[in-house]
Amino acid sequence: KTLQGATERVFGIMEIVPEIREAAGARKLPRHRENIVFDGVHFAYGAGAPVLKDISIRIPAGEMVAFVGSTGAGKSTLLDLIPRFQDVTGGAIRIDGFDIRDVTLSSLRSQIGLVNQETLLFNETIAYNIRYGKPDSSMAEIEAAARVAHAHDFIMAQTEGYDTVVGEQGRRLSGGQRQRIAIARAVLVDPSILMLDEAASALDAESERQVQKALEALHGTRTILIVAHRLSTVMKADRIFVVEGGRIVESGSREALMAMNGRFRRLHDIQFGT
Repeated sequence: KTLQGATERVFGIMEIVPEIREAAGARKLPRHRENIVFDGVHFAYGAGAPVLKDISIRIPAGEMVAFVGSTGAGKSTLLDLIPRFQDVTGGAIRIDGFDIRDVTLSSLRSQIGLVNQETLLFNETIAYNIRYGKPDSSMAEIEAAARVAHAHDFIMAQTEGYDTVVGEQGRRLSGGQRQRIAIARAVLVDPSILMLDEAASALDAESERQVQKALEALHGTRTILIVAHRLSTVMKADRIFVVEGGRIVESGSREALMAMNGRFRRLHDIQFGT
């Protein structure tokens, strides 16, 4: 009976029709080279209250931008809309002029590297974990990605170098080391868009600095979008968007936002004790 119930459940899951589907005649998205545009974007879960309201921004290719604000402001949801983990309920998101709902999911998502707060690592070697998204990668490619992610030095300090087994969930590595492995994994697949969602929020100061160095090495080589609660992570961003109540209430460089003496300045003063 138990086996029968489990089997029914498995087949029930397999038969679920995904809510996010490709449009008939969806086109392949060319490699991103121009801009990402949010055009009057609204989003709500079902019939619930709007999570995002009238988001209109343009992010040129190669720019590093950050989204900051209070918990629950809608920052992570905003990122989720780009790979179509959720679909906008109003407005449109365009990459290089293509509405993302009109392109194939594979051509869209293959261009996006995502690093989350919780890094998924397998009880395998470091090389395996970096290579996971591109199984046919050579060791030279893996090492090059690790160098960009500022991971090569700590990897070579391990007993077996790239052949070191990381343990379940990567428990033999520190939080900062796990995050740099995740960045190397994302870099290896050569995404044109790199998204980091609270990737440094649980790290100590030194680990956070190493992640910042990895981002600085990538700056200008691809479009980078960062969601962060800790402002220290995003000080080198070209532009910072302050999100509150599902709206962008301020935007600009760190210096410009500090001069406004608005919401960003208050967040800054709270976090840095000034």
